[in-house]
Amino acid sequence: MTPKHIFPARPAPTAERRPHSDTRHGITRKDDYAWLRAKNWQEMFKDSSSLDPAIRQHLEAENTYQTELMQDTQELRKVLFAEMKGRIKEDDSSVPMKDGPYAYGSSFRKGGEQPRFFRVPREGGREEMLLDGDKEAEGKAYFRLADIDHSSDHKRLIWGFDDKGSEFYTLKVRDIASSGDTADLIADTGGGGVWDASNEGFFYTRLDENHRPSRIFHHEIGSPTEEDRLIYEETDPGFFMNVGGTRTNDWIMISISDHETSEYMLLPANDPHAEPKLVKAREVGIQYDLEEGGDVFFILTNSGGAKDFRIMTAPVADPREENWQELVPHQPGRLILSVMAFSGFLVRLERLDGLPRIVVRDRSSGEEHVVAFEEEAYSLGLSGSLEYDTDVIRFSYSSMTTPGQVFDYDMRTRERILLKTQEVPSGHDPENYVTRRLMAPAPDGELVPVSLLYRKDTPLDGSAPCLLYGYGSYGITIPASFNTNCLSLADRGFVYALAHIRGGKDKGYAWYEDGKKAKKQNTFTDFLAVAHHLVAESFTSHDRIVAQGGSAGGMLMGAVANMAPGDFGGIIAEVPFVDVLATMLDETLPLTPPEWPEWGNPIVSKEDYLTIAAYSPYDNVTAQDYPPILAVAGLTDPRVTYWEPAKWVARLRELKTGDNPVLFKINMEAGHAGASGRFSRLEEIAFSYAFALKVTGKA
Repeated sequence: MTPKHIFPARPAPTAERRPHSDTRHGITRKDDYAWLRAKNWQEMFKDSSSLDPAIRQHLEAENTYQTELMQDTQELRKVLFAEMKGRIKEDDSSVPMKDGPYAYGSSFRKGGEQPRFFRVPREGGREEMLLDGDKEAEGKAYFRLADIDHSSDHKRLIWGFDDKGSEFYTLKVRDIASSGDTADLIADTGGGGVWDASNEGFFYTRLDENHRPSRIFHHEIGSPTEEDRLIYEETDPGFFMNVGGTRTNDWIMISISDHETSEYMLLPANDPHAEPKLVKAREVGIQYDLEEGGDVFFILTNSGGAKDFRIMTAPVADPREENWQELVPHQPGRLILSVMAFSGFLVRLERLDGLPRIVVRDRSSGEEHVVAFEEEAYSLGLSGSLEYDTDVIRFSYSSMTTPGQVFDYDMRTRERILLKTQEVPSGHDPENYVTRRLMAPAPDGELVPVSLLYRKDTPLDGSAPCLLYGYGSYGITIPASFNTNCLSLADRGFVYALAHIRGGKDKGYAWYEDGKKAKKQNTFTDFLAVAHHLVAESFTSHDRIVAQGGSAGGMLMGAVANMAPGDFGGIIAEVPFVDVLATMLDETLPLTPPEWPEWGNPIVSKEDYLTIAAYSPYDNVTAQDYPPILAVAGLTDPRVTYWEPAKWVARLRELKTGDNPVLFKINMEAGHAGASGRFSRLEEIAFSYAFALKVTGKA
């Protein structure tokens, strides 16, 4: 285990124990730290000053404690921050994407925290600044921009911001010619808007008091917000909802979904007063996505037993399910991730044998070709095009050793044009590093992919420290992409490892299904299997492994800490979802009803209750010797509420044996995503890395 002398002896904060119990299905659950959950949490997310003073005092004591224990890493954190900042091109700019007479892009100024959005005339000319994020953020402790959407006549743009970290976004409308905002201002939205065909109004999603996207409205420019027309209201709190447009600007699409079921409604973009029409009614377990292709819709769906999805077509005039026809059949093990339609081509991003690839299909001939790559492990991003009538799409590529590259690709000639390579101002030589793809045997015989990065001169004799990152939920795949930050660990002798565990879709949809609900334990045992494999192959040793995960990955950290604390030299749990049972029992919380398909509903099902209770990190803390643990959270986080890690830390301190400390760092002015500025975020990463270096004796 970690040497005890590396942390100074300081008395840790002790949360008051206030008896509280909850009985469900005849089972009584005691929770002496339930009081840390603010009773006025809805109000507090919008105004953090309303937090109960007793809770605030405890959280501030936690920050004081972690500051004292990490005091000796101040200089190291400054060095790490400088290194990571030095790898960022401070005045970086995206490659503008063409749309009509302009090309739109974003950039940063040197020293700037926030992005700026600009456009340039397509045929050449002077850059025009549309929105300066740094200017909008002035005087605000927290500020995050939402996406912006320019109107098809290129005269206005919708933009949004969150200045509290609670993800309640305020929308504004900017007149591009005057560079000023109109009087239109809409609060409590999901963060984006979609223009109607006239460009005189737009559609948006409004959040309710429990932070759920419950209603879609249409707003006419210049009219009072209270007169906005309600387009659709979702009464089932178990579903997320979003509104979007199409590349041809012909349709407004309302998408409604949870983690296993979806539904779409359509209305013409040129008739905002029309009633939305249902495409296919929600059916539990059936998912589908729509992509307009002129006179047809392309439908990506798992219907008909297509676990890894297939592509159907339906006429735009009547896209109901009875008119669906198969175009690209289901192929087990080939997971189709997304589809983009253009006038002459259909493009899909899919995952085969654990790696992503782009497939281009000629719509007239049906001929297909693959955009291929040679590295052992890599990441692909498909941004496509803002335009429908084009032969050119855009994609990005990187690997753990190869900096990000942006390409334009001509689908007709198959010519690939490199537009940009990520610059690393302080220098980066890929030849100094090695990236590997391993397969770790899981207890049930499955092979778990592992992506590795380390310097060529790193000794592979078990002496190297290792940062092992995992997530494993919601079907999210952690890509083996270029990450300049982790080079600071690799350059200090670390092996940086990504565990592609079940619960993600790295090996197809079945990989996801085998890591959710009743099979959730596979996520944890996969992660432990990766740790054991890295030790068996002499990449590291158990007391040299620092495990890291955030959000649902933080829940993974809590679970493996309970299951095998001796397998790790340290654990970093960022915005950790550790109070799973209590959260899934509280239907008033923002994400609880939509999350039941992922975790189970313990309110109605005793079986689900027992399943979650068996692994919920907070409920399974026991009297054992835990490694040093760092928990990180944000006060106004609506996704993983601050009280989950606060309670977890309190219970760990109450029950654990041994002298290893539990640190809790809470950002009192941020939410789920942490600090909002790009450099402020680096300071948080430097803190976590300093902890990893400290507990492995490399600080």
